[in-house]
Amino acid sequence: MTETEAIHLLARGILVATELLLPVLIVALVVGVAISLVQAATQVQEMTLSFAPKLGAIVLVLLVMGPWMIGRLVDFTRDLFSLLPQLVR
Repeated sequence: MTETEAIHLLARGILVATELLLPVLIVALVVGVAISLVQAATQVQEMTLSFAPKLGAIVLVLLVMGPWMIGRLVDFTRDLFSLLPQLVR
């Protein structure tokens, strides 16, 4: 395995990880900002008010996008296993 191949595999791994994390992070960000605006407008500064809706939204995103995420991860893992004989030389 050359340095170029190693860097290419690392870049693909980082790209897959980013693709899997982005939906969850974007939803958490949007829900967090919306809750913060509501808290600022009502002057209610309760920590659980911010945590519970974010947790619910993240669970919902994982339920909806979970099959796609698992499929993407399985495809990447399958590609890595198929490259294994070339990596060992």
